[in-house]
This record gives sequence, C-alpha cells and structure tokens, in this order.
Amino acid sequence: MFDIGFSELVVIGVVALIVIGPERLPKVARTAGHLYGRLQRYVSSVKSDIGREIQLDELRRAGQSFKESVESAASDVEQRATVVDDFLRNEANNVTQAVTAGVASVKAVVVAEPAAQPDDTETGHTLQQSLPLDEPDQNTGRTAPAATNTASGGHPDQSA
Repeated sequence: MFDIGFSELVVIGVVALIVIGPERLPKVARTAGHLYGRLQRYVSSVKSDIGREIQLDELRRAGQSFKESVESAASDVEQRATVVDDFLRNEANNVTQAVTAGVASVKAVVVAEPAAQPDDTETGHTLQQSLPLDEPDQNTGRTAPAATNTASGGHPDQSA
C-alpha cells in the first residue's frame, strides 16, 4: 500500500518508543494492529464488492446478448416459417385447382360416356364393385363370366 521500507519502520519504532514510552508502547502497538486489521478487512470487502459488481455487470451483458441472439433466432424462424407457410398454401391451392380441373374433366367424361356405351341394364350386365384389398375375394368358386360377356357382345373388361 505505502512504499515503506524496513529502515523507515525502525525509525518510526524508535520515535514511538521515545514519545510514547515503554509502558504504553505495547498497548498502542496492539491497537494499531487491530486498526490495521480492520482496514485490511474493509479494503478486502470493498474489493470483493467491486469484483461482484463487475461479474454481475458481465453477466447482465452476457444475458442481454444471449437474449438478443435468441430473439434474432426466433424472428429468423418466424420468417422462415412464414415463407414455408406461404409456399405450402400456394401448393395446396395448386393441388386444389388441379383436383377441381380433374373432377370437372371426369364429370365431362362420365356425362358423355353413357351416351357412347350401350346401356348395361338392357343387356343384363352390371358393373362389379371393387373391393378393398384387405378383404377376401368373394368371387372365388364362381366360374369366370368373362367368356360369356364377350360372347354376348359385352366388353371384356366388365365382369359380373
């Protein structure tokens, strides 16, 4: 703290011995030691308080920069999510338009088809209903009616 050497301390001790006297010198030295100890404890507590304040300030800065980076990442994710959402909406609209156009063309074919094909109810033929693949075939054990359909003038792809 102070730049005092050993020779200066000896001079101070000799002056104190002469001025204070040998009877009161130990009591004064003890009191000076206690005061010096208190001063050191006070200085160390002030240093530790300053160190804690510096660390707290650094933590605040780190927390603020972390918060800013998280907010930046969140806004980036929101922007990307918006882009993906817009893309998916456009694709959904395209699919909807394609399905609508396909349904319209199928309706046009279905409406035009009965006039071009002979009436199945007049010839006695009915279209076979398709079954799901996980159910067993219900037509096993029957004879194949495809030969009778072609012989009677029906279409070979229609079966009973």
